[in-house]
Amino acid sequence: MTQARFWDGIAPKYAKQPIKDMTAYDQTMDRVRAYLTPGDHVVELGCGTGATALLLAPHAAHITGTDISPGMIAQANARLQGGENVRFRTGAPEDLSDLHGTMDMVTAFNLIHLIENTEALVAQAAKLLKPGGLFITKTPCLAHFNRVLMLAIPVMQFFGKAPFVKTLSITELEAAIARDHFDIIETGSYPAKPPSRFIVARKR
Repeated sequence: MTQARFWDGIAPKYAKQPIKDMTAYDQTMDRVRAYLTPGDHVVELGCGTGATALLLAPHAAHITGTDISPGMIAQANARLQGGENVRFRTGAPEDLSDLHGTMDMVTAFNLIHLIENTEALVAQAAKLLKPGGLFITKTPCLAHFNRVLMLAIPVMQFFGKAPFVKTLSITELEAAIARDHFDIIETGSYPAKPPSRFIVARKR
């Protein structure tokens, strides 16, 4: 099963699920808003059903939400009321060449651990940004999660109940982002345990 097919299959259910840790989500959004300005053009990679893009939209000039799953994008478009400064489009990060060098901010929430090639994703984010633009991410660092849960993931994947996931530590994640393209200017963990690492990085 491809990644896109997996997410297509769960999109309607996913759209109805409440956020599990609202405190951590609110902390994350507060930090993102601290960096947004009314003139910013933003791309969200892996936007899912679009809720976060729509939440942040009043604080930016325009947000483009992208996802590899047509089913997720259909759910996101269903949320639009008309008149918002948001558009949603299906595509992987490498499909966004028309936006290269035009973005003030690229965001990726709960995405990096779902991508096999972390460095390639980071490179695509850098291509999208203007010089000095910001890459803001939050990623569950599964190397710090419960070992029993991690052992269950391959079984769930075998039965089509889980997507590909990558076991990253905080150190590995930050090194991958800072290696070639970015300087990290803020970090935090929301929640702290098990850690979902929030990172703000500026393009060199």
